[in-house]
Amino acid sequence: MKAYIFPGQGAQFPGMGKDLYQSSEKAKTLFESANHILGFRITDIMFEGTADQLKQTNVTQPAIFLHSVILALINPDFHPDMVAGHSLGEFSALVANRALTFEDGLKLVSARANAMQKACEAQPSTMAAILGLDDSQVEEICAGIDEVVVAANYNCPGQLVISGSNKGIDIACEQMKAAGAKRALPLPVGGAFHSPLMEPARKELESAILNTKFNTPICAVYQNATALPATDVETIKKNLVDQLTAPVKWTQSVQKMVADGATTFIESGPGKVLQGLVKKIHAEAEVSSI
Repeated sequence: MKAYIFPGQGAQFPGMGKDLYQSSEKAKTLFESANHILGFRITDIMFEGTADQLKQTNVTQPAIFLHSVILALINPDFHPDMVAGHSLGEFSALVANRALTFEDGLKLVSARANAMQKACEAQPSTMAAILGLDDSQVEEICAGIDEVVVAANYNCPGQLVISGSNKGIDIACEQMKAAGAKRALPLPVGGAFHSPLMEPARKELESAILNTKFNTPICAVYQNATALPATDVETIKKNLVDQLTAPVKWTQSVQKMVADGATTFIESGPGKVLQGLVKKIHAEAEVSSI
């Protein structure tokens, strides 16, 4: 069975999507539609902008979404048995499996990016990658710190990202190293994504999601908040709201997809990060890109 997977923030690169725009009339139409919906020419930044311009949250998230979704929508061989996306990528997955229209998906991604940016500005916070410790060790260290600091991204065995207050992350990194972590590396991000500090953004996004029409998808989406397949519209919406403050259960999602019959994982979007994670989670899986 084929599982299509969609990347999250961090996969962007200057020039992304330009080849699609130039080679496909359908892609060009979708990109121009996006410029109109967003109210600025995101294509100019994607195709000709600098890495720093692409790092702005209100640009990064829509840019990765557009690249990922347009690749899937213009591919005549796109016939998923199941889909999943990492963080932001879950929105791409929901457009690809027809739970959301392209237009509504883009509007929600833009609303999400703006809400997260506001939450970041309201409370300085950050994230760090922890390499070489068991998940349970990381969870235990986080739980013992008297600051907001939580496991945020279960990327693959031995690679977990934590999220929290600046002070909490500093303390956690020292304790992780003392516990034997190979690396405890603060990440260049704007805030504590997938942590309780995103609660203001969660409330804002919930309002936008509740006012958006969702359709019954053509296949199950394996959602970050639960690592379980969903086709019920109300379940999908609830999990999408919860995702902002809940950890991304990527390891668990891939394991569940494999258990449910996935043998091939096809990444749709910039980069190959998810393919690498899938191979670390399940070495026998076939991986490729659209």
